[in-house]
Amino acid sequence: MASIYERAKEFKKKYPMTVSWRLNKNSRIVEKYLGNNEKVLYVFSAQKNNNPLDIISTAVIALTNERIIIGRKRVVFGYFFDSITPDLFNDLKVLSGVIWGKIHIDTAKEFITLSNLDKRALPEIEEMVGICMRNKKSHSKKDM
Repeated sequence: MASIYERAKEFKKKYPMTVSWRLNKNSRIVEKYLGNNEKVLYVFSAQKNNNPLDIISTAVIALTNERIIIGRKRVVFGYFFDSITPDLFNDLKVLSGVIWGKIHIDTAKEFITLSNLDKRALPEIEEMVGICMRNKKSHSKKDM
C-alpha cells in the first residue's frame, strides 16, 4: 500500500496547479496520528487558509474510514493537527475560481477552508469527502 507521502505526490502530479509544498514533512504528521485500524481512502494537499496569497500553510489531508485528518508541519518547529469525525461534520461547500478552487468544511466546532486547489480536483475531492462522511454516518446510525 502506498504511503501518505506517495499518495500526496500522486495527487500533486495529477493536479499540478494545486499550491502545496513540503509534502513529505506534512505527510509524516498525518501518519503519526493514523490509528491501527484506520484505512486511508484518499489523500490530497491544499493550503489551510482563506487567503490566496498565503502559500506557506500547506496541509496534507487524508480521508480514512474513520475521519478526516489534516496535518501541517510548521516551518521552524512543531506542527498542527486536525481531526474531523463524522459526528462533527456538518457540511461541505465547493468554490471554483478562474485558476484555483476552495473547499469549505463546516463542522460543529469550526469552519475549515482548504484553498489554492487545482479547480479540476474539486469534483473528485467533494465526491470522496461525501462518500467517506456518508458511509461512516450511516454505519453509526445503524449501531444505535
